[in-house]
Parts: sequence; C-alpha cells; structure tokens
Amino acid sequence: MLRPWCLLLLLVSVTSRAQVPNVQVNAPSSTTPEEVTIAINPMNPQNLVGGANLRFFYHSTDGGISWAQGQLTSPFGVYGDPCVIFDAAGNAYYGHLSNPSGGDSWLDRIVVQKSTDGGKTWSDGAGIGLNPPKDQDKEWLAADMTSSPYRNNLYVAWTEFDAYGSALATDSTRILLSRSTDAGATWSAPVRVSDRAGDCVDEDNTVEGAVPAVGPQGEVYLSWAGPLGIMFDKSTDGGVTWGKDVFITSQPGGWDFGVSGIYRCNGLPVTACDVSASPYRGRIYVLWSDQRNRVNSTIDNTDVFIIRSDDGGATWTAQRQVNGDITTRDQFFPWLTIDQTNGTLYVVFYDRRNTQGDTTEVWVARSTDGGESFTNFRVSATPFVPASTIFFGDYTSIAALNGRVYPFWMRLDGTLLSVWVGLVRDTVAVGVEAQSVPPATLTLGNYPNPFNSSTRVRFVIPQDPGGASRGVRAVLRLYDQLGRDVGTLFDGVISAGAYELDLNGSSPGVWNLASGTYFVRLTAGSAIVTHRVVLLK
Repeated sequence: MLRPWCLLLLLVSVTSRAQVPNVQVNAPSSTTPEEVTIAINPMNPQNLVGGANLRFFYHSTDGGISWAQGQLTSPFGVYGDPCVIFDAAGNAYYGHLSNPSGGDSWLDRIVVQKSTDGGKTWSDGAGIGLNPPKDQDKEWLAADMTSSPYRNNLYVAWTEFDAYGSALATDSTRILLSRSTDAGATWSAPVRVSDRAGDCVDEDNTVEGAVPAVGPQGEVYLSWAGPLGIMFDKSTDGGVTWGKDVFITSQPGGWDFGVSGIYRCNGLPVTACDVSASPYRGRIYVLWSDQRNRVNSTIDNTDVFIIRSDDGGATWTAQRQVNGDITTRDQFFPWLTIDQTNGTLYVVFYDRRNTQGDTTEVWVARSTDGGESFTNFRVSATPFVPASTIFFGDYTSIAALNGRVYPFWMRLDGTLLSVWVGLVRDTVAVGVEAQSVPPATLTLGNYPNPFNSSTRVRFVIPQDPGGASRGVRAVLRLYDQLGRDVGTLFDGVISAGAYELDLNGSSPGVWNLASGTYFVRLTAGSAIVTHRVVLLK
C-alpha cells in the first residue's frame, strides 16, 4: 500500500518582494563547475554567455530562463580562471589559462577564444604572453564600447609569475596587460603596469586581481592588490603606456584570508567605470573585501567595501561598506557591475547575516546614487552549506543591462557543485523585483539525476504562470514510465518564487520506490511542465 509522501518544503517566500527566480545553469550531469563569469550581448540582450572552471561554457537565448552547456577546447589547452565579455559588435570572448599538451610549460600563456554566434561555438583562440619558463595567471578582459579613438579595443590584464608558488626572494610577480585592435585575432606584446613587484607565493604579498575597466574617453583603468595594499594605474593612449602606480586604499589582513567552510577565499579588487549618461559618468569604482572588522580568531567578520574617484584616479574617497548588515557575520567573494544604460551599481556576494554556522546565502547590493549608499536584498532561493574540503573557486559574477540584472554564483549540495543565475528586474523608479518570466514557462528539475537514495526537486513558479496574478495552485505529481499516477508530491496555493523538496526513494516511512524511470509533472495555473527522474538503487 502506498504511504503518504514525505515532503520537506525548503523555502516558501511570501513577502512584499517576490522571490527572485533562480535557474540552474549547468547540466545536472556536470557536478564540478565553480568559479563563474557571465556577460550580456549588447546587440541582443536576451543572449547571455557564461563560463565556469575548468572549461565549461554556457549560453542562453531567452534572457537566462534556459541554458545550453559545452566544454571549450583549444590547441593551447584550457585550464580555468574563466572570464567572458562581449564587445560592442556582439562578439563574445572567453579568456582562460593554458595547459598545453607538449607545450613549453603549464600556465605558459593566457588564451582568449572568440564566438561570433552568441556563445554556441568558439574559435581555437589566440595565445598571449608566452615567456617561458614564466607562468601566466589570473587574467581578466575588457572591451572599449565607448566612442573614443580606441573603440573596439580589447584588453587583457594578468599576473606573471617567475615561478608559480616559489618562496625564493629572487622570484617575483608583476601585472601585465596586452591589447587587441582587430577583434581578438592578434594581441600586442605585454606591457608591464605595476611598478612594485610582489612575491610568487600566491598569497597577500603577490600582486594579483587585475581587472581592467574602460573610461568615457577610452582610458584604461586597472587596480590590483599586493604588498602595498590596493594600487591603481591608468593608460590614456589605449593601453600602450602607463603612469606611476597610485596607492588607493589599505587592505587590512591582506587579500588572502580564511572564511569558515571555504577551501580558500580572497578579497581581490574589481575595477569598473561609469560610461553611461548618468550624473556619475566617468566615476571609477574599486570593490574588494577584507577582514578589517574581524572580531577575534574565531569570528572573521569579512565585509565588502567600495572606493571611488571622480578625477581619473588622482584622488579617492574613503571606503564605504557595501553590505548593510550590522552583524559580525561574513560577506565574501563580491563582484561588481554597472548598468551602462543608467549608471546603477550592482554587487553580488555570499552572505551569512541571516544564517548560523557556515550556512550561506547569495545577496545583491544596489546603488542608484553613485556608490554613496546601497540597498541589500537576497537573491538565492535557498541557503547552502559549503565544505572546506571542496574547492569553491575564487569569484562570483554579475551582469546588468537596461534594468535586467543577472547575479551568477555557485552552490554546494552535499558534494555536488552547481551554477545558478538569478533573474532580477530593476525598474529603478519603483525598486528591485523578481523578473517577469513569460507565461507558461515553468522551471522544473532535480539534482542529482539519476539518484540512488534521495534527490532534490527544484521548481520555479513565474510571475504570471498561465494567467494567475496572485497565488496559484501548484500540483506536483509523480508518474511511472507507463503513465500511472504514483502519487502527489505537493498540492497547494503558492506565490511566484523558487521552491525545493526532498524526494527519498527508499527510507522507512517513505514510499518504497523500485528502480526505474519516473516523471514529475508540475501544473501551475494553465501551465504544465514534465521532468524525467531516474532512480537507480
């Protein structure tokens, strides 16, 4: 005889602000993606491209509602530190590290691959900075989308190690930059940006975190962290020459620090510049995290900070804290983007203000006054618990254009990593709300699949599922492969948002399901979606 279904509803968010829809980006069969990056095609804002370690790429043509996945290949090898951007013409670029087969050495160059079809296919790529036996690491890309003489220039900045991981005083690191003036086909010889070198240990005294940004007149701005704190430099001739480094802020405790439950954590800076027509056009921002507010040896109290300049980086304001909580909990792995249609700032980060232990959520901070103040809101539908034994990557990502905002993050469930995107619509005048998903577009999935004991079923009810304007009756039923109704998983009236339940196929007190193929059917309003699950005992 069938027993009642054991259902654990992990989240029901019924608030004045609808829960931001969360969409799983990676295919359920890929269980190791981390360290993520996302970009929006300015020629087709419904086209998004993402990436994750070590070589995953993702693309969406419907504004992030659904995604396709692939894995990069290149004659130079592909070895992590993914970065994706678009140029003004709608070409996508994927920067990463190398791991050549039969090449000069591991990490022997930076590689940039190009896509002209919205991230579906990629070129073999161009190698940049080959200088054996030195190692090239931690790259990031930028494109000039202004009307400057350098429009369509591409820039890539990174750290060169004499010998990665070496503690010898004779080995050092430096920040390099290369440019392309032909849409990524060829790249210039690298130029050195940082005046002061760092060590090669890949910790606080190593110079890292070079994220280029472009100003309204085609200026190239760059900041990084190292033994002197956070430094800044700029080029006014398209990246050809650079000035003298400027100290902009200290970073108490350094950029490499511990956060409970995280394999390793850093607070490396992110540089951005407003090139919109907003009142803050030309303002430069540098974002980072550190533990200056650390309480003691067991309470890290990591926080996120931002600093800004209105005179091309000559002078800088005092730092402002981005996370708005007054707790001693951690906020870490931040990333910054600017909606260049209106100058609004968005910062994504992991947050523990409302949790205990290592339980972690994802939040976004938003500023419409040029970084003077921030409002914070949660975007993750459910929390998760990371494990210090599993590498979690070194950064998150976020992209925004014309009020559509896409925070991009990793989460860990048990030992399984996954990549997620939040769909946020910002009307600026009335505030942030969940992005409207087209009617009848329901999201339904489970992870892991196949499963041999338990699996987590996730589903998203859109803003207007088949015509329902307020609550909607949602019904989840399980069917066997012959179409027979096995039973009801959930039946109730719920609001738009993301929900999860645990499905256990064999524990006492729960249905004792036989191995085989089953189908979960979700009905919400007039919309229906079906998803296959496989139980292998």
